[in-house]
Amino acid sequence: MSGKKLNRIPVEVELVLGGDEEQLSSEESPESEDYEPPAAEPRTPRRGRMPVLHQRWKTEKETDIPPNPGYFCPKRPPGIQIPADESTNPLELFKRFFNDNTINILCKNTNKQAARNNGEGRKCKWVDLTPDELLKFFGLLLYMAIVKMPIMSQYWRRNHIFSVAFPKTVLPRDRFRSISWNIHMSNPEDDTKNDQKKGTAEYDPLHRIRPLYDDIRAACKAQFHPRRNLTIDERMDATKSQSDVLRCMKSELMKCSVKLFVLADSSNRYTVDFSIYTGKSQFSSGHDLPYSSVMTLMNRDYLGTGYHLFCDHFYTSPKLFKDLLALQFRACGTYKDTQKEDDFPTPTIPLAKKSARGSFRWLRNDQLLFVKWLDTREVSICSTIHRVYDGEKVNRRLKDDRGYMRTISIPAPTPVLDYNKYMGGVDLSDQLIQHYSVRCKTTRWYKTLLYHFIDIATTNSYILHREIFHAKGLKPLTHLEFMEQLTAELCQAPLDFGQRFSEIPECGPVAIASQSEDRARRATVGRRKCKLCKKGTPWKCRRCDVALCLIADRNCYQEWHDNSERCSI
Repeated sequence: MSGKKLNRIPVEVELVLGGDEEQLSSEESPESEDYEPPAAEPRTPRRGRMPVLHQRWKTEKETDIPPNPGYFCPKRPPGIQIPADESTNPLELFKRFFNDNTINILCKNTNKQAARNNGEGRKCKWVDLTPDELLKFFGLLLYMAIVKMPIMSQYWRRNHIFSVAFPKTVLPRDRFRSISWNIHMSNPEDDTKNDQKKGTAEYDPLHRIRPLYDDIRAACKAQFHPRRNLTIDERMDATKSQSDVLRCMKSELMKCSVKLFVLADSSNRYTVDFSIYTGKSQFSSGHDLPYSSVMTLMNRDYLGTGYHLFCDHFYTSPKLFKDLLALQFRACGTYKDTQKEDDFPTPTIPLAKKSARGSFRWLRNDQLLFVKWLDTREVSICSTIHRVYDGEKVNRRLKDDRGYMRTISIPAPTPVLDYNKYMGGVDLSDQLIQHYSVRCKTTRWYKTLLYHFIDIATTNSYILHREIFHAKGLKPLTHLEFMEQLTAELCQAPLDFGQRFSEIPECGPVAIASQSEDRARRATVGRRKCKLCKKGTPWKCRRCDVALCLIADRNCYQEWHDNSERCSI
């Protein structure tokens, strides 16, 4: 035998190539093309190899028997679940995800957190947060997502060529900051009790986001019922904070981030459901992470039956697809030859290196269809939805022998075409979120998720708005127009802000005491401590509402307004 390197595959599992593909040399395959595996039980594979399917890969010329398509029986009619007579302006759609009860809980827990922080010595001027103020806070976050500034304090900058007038009319800078520092989703008292259980089975790593996390998931499922084609994928939300729920990966651009598993509707990018990965102990099924995450989100009691799920190689496995089929869900996903599972076909490549572009090989194991298709590279896909080929073709541009580009049509297996059509649901949803994301820098992981929940609510609200208008035959707002209108409604301001500019008073000294006071008592009754020198003064700035001295010996008013940062409070 020559010194040529052999394929290290047992003879018993060698595949037979069909069609007119290039055959292996006699040194590589001592058996003939008509070789069939012996009826006896195959030899036990060497250590490190998994059992394989002992079937012949079929060519594109051979006909596949289509699987039973099954019936599509959703629990509710697919589409929006909002009564036709209810208001569907942007604010009302947003409140379907942040309803009055959710807003009240956020205000209540934020006030408790502020009191706790002040009691621990982290002093900040605090007045109890009201629902209207919280909605204005959300509105300013959306405003900052549309109008970008390098530093948050610059939104309140005055007397500058890059000043913006709107934020200071909604909330003062210090009030916005204090809300941002103290905003809290859970009861701080319960946080302490939960932290004491760390290391036990009763510890909840998501306790600090639990109230809002449960409400947002329930709202996403309540407002829209998905259509037949679904997709599942990961979503990473980067943060610099420290927590047990963070996943740190050296190979990723986002070093530390919160991992979410997201189920989205492929037709419109709506986020149907999601779960946050908190570690291996999250799933008690005994299966691996991909299997458990899919089975958690594919809830038959909520969805119904007959749905088609599309996923990438991280989730694809024959066991998962078979168990989904038992629940009357069908699936399609790519896989890698390096994946090791009993029901995966052999990693031997059934296509020769010189096969024509568009060539494919396939085999079927009951309901499981495995396809390998050669495009610019080889694609492997598994499906319980499709038959292998329905005659579709795709166009590709190639160089001919003279170096000119020409367009050719090549065969494309049906699972590949549908995968490309429906798989991008989560990625497209991420794109919508990233366009106008309210994410801010924070050292608290739960605040990162709060901002992400707001992003999910605004994006899903826009998708609902689009669905409603399309159903009525009307032209919907663009994404930017929708976000602008929602921002204005949250901030309780008209979109046409021109009239309100004239209502904003200019800076100027005025008496603190009202005009109704007795003239002889005005200087005494209206005195307050000067913001700068802390001495009593009867004067204040009309616009800044700050007490400032204005006498011949000391002009604190002038000193205050010479500093634009002070004036922006």
